Amino acid sequence: MDWVYTDIVKDHFMNPRNVLKQGEEFVADGEGMVGNMKCGDQMMFKIKVDKIKNTLVDCRWKTYGCASAIASTSVLSEMVKGMTLDKAYLVSPKDVNKNLGGLPDHKIHCSVLGDKALRAAINDYYRKNGMEHKVQKEEAKVICQCMNVTDHEIEDAVLDGARTYVELQEKTKLGTVCGQCKDEAITLLEQYIAKHFSK
Repeated sequence: MDWVYTDIVKDHFMNPRNVLKQGEEFVADGEGMVGNMKCGDQMMFKIKVDKIKNTLVDCRWKTYGCASAIASTSVLSEMVKGMTLDKAYLVSPKDVNKNLGGLPDHKIHCSVLGDKALRAAINDYYRKNGMEHKVQKEEAKVICQCMNVTDHEIEDAVLDGARTYVELQEKTKLGTVCGQCKDEAITLLEQYIAKHFSK
């Protein structure tokens, strides 16, 4: 089989940067953990912060995930060093994907673990340093009341390959009872496709 990833992805997978090594002493100012081992993917991200400049000066991460998750988080860890926390918080999977030279569409969802863990680490830093007002909560909005499907789940389905309303239904069971959520779901579907996959 041909290698379907870019040389940049291959490099970051084979030689990941800033991985937290076994037994390494890394005193973090903030730590984030996302994912679930039962689902197969979990990500931990630790950050060190220059408290005067409010910049991210170093980081380490560890994941139980696939090649795409490893490469994505490796390149993310290099991208955010030197950024202000506000700027690092806004780094998106699309930014990571661009720096990797692209991932196959069915692997884009793997690239969201790193930035979610990074945002969790930044929020953890804010909480530990009495800056609760800076913590950004990503609250989910229920779109399908019957099946309790949120906007976050719709975005995850898009990242996992849903491109049509039928594919969205197959992945989430959204709209399979009363169907009143269809228009809003289609609007979100289109927005998330544009957000993550438009060039």
